[in-house]
Amino acid sequence: MEGKVRFGIIGTNWITDQFLESGREIGAFELAAVYSRTEERAREYAGKHGAAHAYTSFEAFAGSGEFDAVYIASPNSLHAEQAIRCMDGGKHVLCEKPAASNAREFRAMMEAARRNGVVLMEAMKSTLMPNFRAIREHLPKLGPIRRYTAGYCQYSSRYDAYQRGERPNAFNPVFSNGALMDLGVYGLYPLVVLFGKPDALKASGVMLDSGVDGAGSILLQYPSMDAVVTYSKITDSALPSEIQGENGSMIIERISRPSKVEIRYRDGRTEDVSVPQSESVMRYEIEEFIRLALTGQAESETNSHVHSLLTLELADEARRQLGLVFPADR
Repeated sequence: MEGKVRFGIIGTNWITDQFLESGREIGAFELAAVYSRTEERAREYAGKHGAAHAYTSFEAFAGSGEFDAVYIASPNSLHAEQAIRCMDGGKHVLCEKPAASNAREFRAMMEAARRNGVVLMEAMKSTLMPNFRAIREHLPKLGPIRRYTAGYCQYSSRYDAYQRGERPNAFNPVFSNGALMDLGVYGLYPLVVLFGKPDALKASGVMLDSGVDGAGSILLQYPSMDAVVTYSKITDSALPSEIQGENGSMIIERISRPSKVEIRYRDGRTEDVSVPQSESVMRYEIEEFIRLALTGQAESETNSHVHSLLTLELADEARRQLGLVFPADR
């Protein structure tokens, strides 16, 4: 690819630090601008990472001609409004997962991308990593697929503060947060990429006093298989994810960032189908997004609008069953 894509960023947190570390490895990536609500933080972060421009006015940021694309890593509840305003300003948008609070918001984002002729992509890193491509490539070896199980359970560093009576953003429904939105989507998104829309969904979970979920499970039914997605921010799990077929099972370490992928056949054979990949796991989503922007393609085939929308529709239904309502839903 020839040319560069100049990025503005929204969000000056640890995930943005990782994003910029990965971006520096890509020749077509250039950091041009930083937005923060406070001038001190905007200038500090821009200086730290070598951005020429710092903004505290979102209107000025969205309408700026100093950059071509925006990476959004703000709270979930702000994604849709910020993305739409940036796209209306002619910017391509790479938006952290989940792309929006709900499917209704994402439909509005899709319309803004179409209206402005810009790229909109959800920054779901796992499905663009080489080992996810290995999963797709070797899936036929399993024969007829009968079960998909994916789990992401990680005790939140902010849960102790929550138990002390504090109200961290991670457990605040105002920001469209909770275990499903933060971790559960890592199990749902690969599922819909691999197998499409299920016929039915049944959700259960542990609700916290703050109004968000701390943990949950979703059972999804397909015509000839079922799927189980488990997630938690209040417990840990060391179990891998698995896809079961009639010929064998595929064991996947860390569904959120697939590392080792191994097939265990019924006859006792094992096959490691893992491939080498960078430790900078966000570089693959950045490369995909830049490729789309430079070649004039509207959306990613893997992290497509349809896959992002379907994931949010499933999350909406799971939340409906749990009684988990965000202010953004009203």
